[in-house]
Amino acid sequence: MTTSKVSRWDGHGREHIVHVSRSGLQRQLSCGTCGWRRSAQFLPWLKAQEHLAEAHQATVDPTA
Repeated sequence: MTTSKVSRWDGHGREHIVHVSRSGLQRQLSCGTCGWRRSAQFLPWLKAQEHLAEAHQATVDPTA
């Protein structure tokens, strides 16, 4: 199993992370802040970014 992460910062300077675990074609997303979980076969990083923006208003990319 391979794991990566998508992280964004909110307006208060807090970091929010969604971990993306890969097993075969299926990917499991899990939010470290609220415990949200979702399976995704396609575009898991986009779904992770959408969750961070909608649930936590975390839109600042630390790598940009």
